[in-house]
Amino acid sequence: MSEQSTVEVETAYGLVSGTAEEDGIARFLGMPYGRAPIGELRFAAPVPPEPWQGVRTAHAFGPTPPKPPLGGKLGEIMPDPDVAGDEWLNLNVWTPDTEGALPVLVWIHGGGFTTGSSAVPAYDGATFARDGVVCVSINYRLGVDGFGYLPDAPAPANRGLLDQIAALTWVRENIAGFGGDPGDITLCGESAGAMSVLALLSRDDGLFHKAIVQSGNAHIGQTPEDAALVIGAVAERLGVEPTAAALAGVDIDDLTEAQNEVSKEVSQSADADAYGASTIASCGLAFLPVIDGDVLPRLPAAAIADGAGAQVPLLMGTTTEEFRLFIVTSALVSVLLPGPFKTRLKAYGAPDSAYDAYAKNDTAAYPRNKPSGITAAVLTDRMFRIPTYRVAEARGENQGAPTYLYEFGWRSPVVPNNVQVKLGACHSLDLPFAWDTLGLEANQKFTGPRPPQPLADALHSTWADFARTGQASWKEYDAQERPVMTFRHNNTTSDQVVNDPRAAERELWEGHLGTA
Repeated sequence: MSEQSTVEVETAYGLVSGTAEEDGIARFLGMPYGRAPIGELRFAAPVPPEPWQGVRTAHAFGPTPPKPPLGGKLGEIMPDPDVAGDEWLNLNVWTPDTEGALPVLVWIHGGGFTTGSSAVPAYDGATFARDGVVCVSINYRLGVDGFGYLPDAPAPANRGLLDQIAALTWVRENIAGFGGDPGDITLCGESAGAMSVLALLSRDDGLFHKAIVQSGNAHIGQTPEDAALVIGAVAERLGVEPTAAALAGVDIDDLTEAQNEVSKEVSQSADADAYGASTIASCGLAFLPVIDGDVLPRLPAAAIADGAGAQVPLLMGTTTEEFRLFIVTSALVSVLLPGPFKTRLKAYGAPDSAYDAYAKNDTAAYPRNKPSGITAAVLTDRMFRIPTYRVAEARGENQGAPTYLYEFGWRSPVVPNNVQVKLGACHSLDLPFAWDTLGLEANQKFTGPRPPQPLADALHSTWADFARTGQASWKEYDAQERPVMTFRHNNTTSDQVVNDPRAAERELWEGHLGTA
């Protein structure tokens, strides 16, 4: 056991006590940035914490928002801890020097806007603090509480985004006491967290100065009409009206269960009439930011194309086989006929020729020799790679701050099914590498027993260096050469910049999701 001492910091709301380890890093966990969003504050915008007297202990992760268990094969390979309590609006800080003025990285976790938390073991901010970056991770409201559209609520939509804005405001006002520079904040997120970063970038509020987007999409956003269809389906399952007043009276476990049932149905649906075109276009997400004309005035991609956030340096990444996570851990991996997949791809807005074109490009490195593998390759581009390129292209036209792109291509050997299909370079696989937490036993159910540490060294240092400098070690993206750093680091390939990877497949998407 390492020796541990306590260290105190004054915040705007009172003194907090963190722990300092032998490694010299102080940890302040579970600090509130908002009051518990219950009772009169349920479905309302976040409210700053009540000040406290004395010293508040911040030695353990705070309560996690209500969320369904991941379940199934995903639940077996991806830890998603629950911490009891209702003070969900909390954050954590890791710092190497409370007297410093260091760059700050603020992390927004992913989970499809319905799951995940800052307490996931892989998100150990000590690895960034070790490298001279103050690290902050946050919780925010999820599912119905965070993203359900309720016109009669005090905050009708996007309460989860409002939570993130409140957390960033807390950081700006308090991080100097933890040794961070409030004028040098990098906002970072993955999956739904990355989509949140892009949504906040499109608001152009000036709350952060650099951004890292891993597996994001700026084309994600529901119309209020489609969001109403989703919340209506939840309310119907519960036998109540689709209003804030009615849903506030439902037991939280029952609400979460109904929310989960609707989420599963949306993920398996290609019916725009049932849940709306903007919901189906999200490729499986039921709860997501709403284009409400207020918190989110426009689709993030449109605002970014018009120059929003152009002054913010941006690092963006995807994995080579993102969508395999969702297909090879489900029954879809065993479907042998292409028909159902082609129907779904059409509903999701893929080019008509995509399935057949991607089927022709089966390779030994990234096999697509089954309908599920072909579909995963198409949806990887539809949901992540092409939207990432669109943001980079739009920013290049605005001639603002640089945008750097990378791709994570190392393949996990883990087989989460009974048909011997590997996870591959799937969604979220990069996270233990980016956080440099490969040694955690919990991660090895996802990575396998011997993931390459040199790859973690390379990707983690890329994130940490960018948080410090706003620059990457390779050329910024442009629409002529299209340079993309590829992180693979195995026995046959090393990390290198590739210009316009898989160009023929990229070109299939011209005219879809905006033009190149």
